[in-house]
Amino acid sequence: MSLRIYAIAYLIFLYAPIVLLPIFAFNDGTIIAFPLQGFTTQWFGELWTTKALHDAVKNSLFIAVLTALFSTLLGMLTARAGAMANFPGKGGIIGFIMLPLVLPEIIVAVSLLVMLRQVLDMSLSNWTVIAAHTLMCTPFSVAILNGAFQSLDPAMEEAAMDLGENRWSAFRLVILPLVMPGIISSMLIAFTISLDEFIIAFFLTGANPTMPVYIWGLLRFPAKLPVVMALGTILVTLSIILLSTAEYFRRRGLRRAGIKDPGGFI
Repeated sequence: MSLRIYAIAYLIFLYAPIVLLPIFAFNDGTIIAFPLQGFTTQWFGELWTTKALHDAVKNSLFIAVLTALFSTLLGMLTARAGAMANFPGKGGIIGFIMLPLVLPEIIVAVSLLVMLRQVLDMSLSNWTVIAAHTLMCTPFSVAILNGAFQSLDPAMEEAAMDLGENRWSAFRLVILPLVMPGIISSMLIAFTISLDEFIIAFFLTGANPTMPVYIWGLLRFPAKLPVVMALGTILVTLSIILLSTAEYFRRRGLRRAGIKDPGGFI
């Protein structure tokens, strides 16, 4: 019981500040402080008239979509190899792929910046952010898809090949539909992580900032803080919707495979 109370108190402490976002987003005042001065929706209206914000949102969506595709593809290949194949050094290789989960993002960002600029002499752009976000999101995709592939019976693919299908068509017609809920969940999670990520984007973005980097720039102007609150409210709502959808597909995939849900993505 004490552990449950501690967990609840911790979650309240962690997420209670998010409640302040919609409160001050609808507050008729530029000063983020109590007491509130009134109700207004003008800060949401300013979001539609700020061209720099629109460009940052487009950059973030472009990066997040490609990151979701690339990381899910790599995660699917890794999870399939880890769950349905045996080869020397498999544990070490998969552990190396999962390493970004435990590395501090600031270390990864500085290392990638040095490698890209000093070693490879590459210019920073959206593509450098996509490559870095793919590196960070692939372990999450592997963690999600690993359960989907481990629940499959390898005999199904073998039976399809015995009936005349080649390995690719057996995977496409038999395996892929069974793991599709996990793939959708992986793409939604990777999209959400990439859309919200700041540290790596701050170091590797070029002349076109992503949305989190643009928001950080707005913090230098106190009069723009209510706009940041309005944008944060939209982002939190979108993240909750995407994560809830991803969790729905993850649980749906487990139910289809007849596996008891252990809870959580990882």
